Amino acid sequence: MPRKKYIVTLTETERQHLEKLTQTGKTAAYVITHARILLKADTSQPDGGWCDADISAALDVGTATVERLRQQFVEEGFEACLSRKTRVYTRLLDGNQEAHLIAIACSNPPEGQSRWTLRLLSQRLVELGHVESVSHETVRQTPKKNELKPWRKDCWVIPPEQDADFICQMEEVLDLYSQSEDPSYPLVCFDEASKQLSKETHIPQAAGPGQVAREDYQYERNGTANLFMFSAPLLGWRHVEVTEQRTQIDYAQQMKWLVDVGFPGALQIRVVQDNLNTHVKASLYKAFEAPEARRILERLDFHYTPKHGSWLNMAEIELSVLSRQCLDRRIPDLETLKIEVAAWETRRNDTANKIDWQFTTQDARIKLKHLYPSFEE
Repeated sequence: MPRKKYIVTLTETERQHLEKLTQTGKTAAYVITHARILLKADTSQPDGGWCDADISAALDVGTATVERLRQQFVEEGFEACLSRKTRVYTRLLDGNQEAHLIAIACSNPPEGQSRWTLRLLSQRLVELGHVESVSHETVRQTPKKNELKPWRKDCWVIPPEQDADFICQMEEVLDLYSQSEDPSYPLVCFDEASKQLSKETHIPQAAGPGQVAREDYQYERNGTANLFMFSAPLLGWRHVEVTEQRTQIDYAQQMKWLVDVGFPGALQIRVVQDNLNTHVKASLYKAFEAPEARRILERLDFHYTPKHGSWLNMAEIELSVLSRQCLDRRIPDLETLKIEVAAWETRRNDTANKIDWQFTTQDARIKLKHLYPSFEE
């Protein structure tokens, strides 16, 4: 066995002090551990000190911890082994350097890079002469402190600046939402979404005490289905139709259902929808003969959300609820999807959950002022 480089030899006074520390309950745990290590490593004992491996096994600490404490005892003394060092952090980037770093992080990344990394940021700081040298770990603190994440990018709907078409359609829809409910002219929001059908390849395991439910990461794709959503937000009513596809014919059939089954007694139904290519009056002429298409259209009053403004369609809120409450799982086939969606629809209609829409035209003119054309007097 190689000879120990750092030998622990305690005086009688030091041994008594350490033994007293291990017998009291008011001492920090790390101090008690260090005391026990030193007592067992003490070579002044009649049988000599323990080896590092035996101390590690007896006290359930790493051998590296024992070795470091031996070295600290020899180089720094007895008292240093029983006190915890306080790290002193130096500020390596001053306020001016941090400002340059933030400006770089918010700029376009170098050619050939999709985003800034911490190492690239540290290199650029040195290249521009803001610091002589800096590590990427030091750079990490500035974005973290300023909640800046240059390596992330979110997809967002960015409306154009000063767009008269956008605000015209937006205010039209918001005006509808501000009106009270009229049974003769009900307000219905219409939207659609798709759902991938997935079969299990292994039987899932149910949840149990101390264990979450488990499903295999592999699954079998079984096509997709389309969901048409009708939502009358002022009535707390919704209807979802599950179909295999979303053609103009399918859209026209939904409008016919809305007129003849959904609200047969209404004089005219105000329909809010987005600008999908199938959401046009011509779809009804493609699905039905001209007299029938005209009969249906005379009962419908279409209002379109602006382009890049589908968030104004309250049917999207209902689709979000449907997705979170019902569709957030693997559903194997079209028939199962129809059963599950119908059960969700019945339960939600029974409770008549309404949508409390708070965004008004006046709010839009303040919060979205940049969308409105400016006029100089």
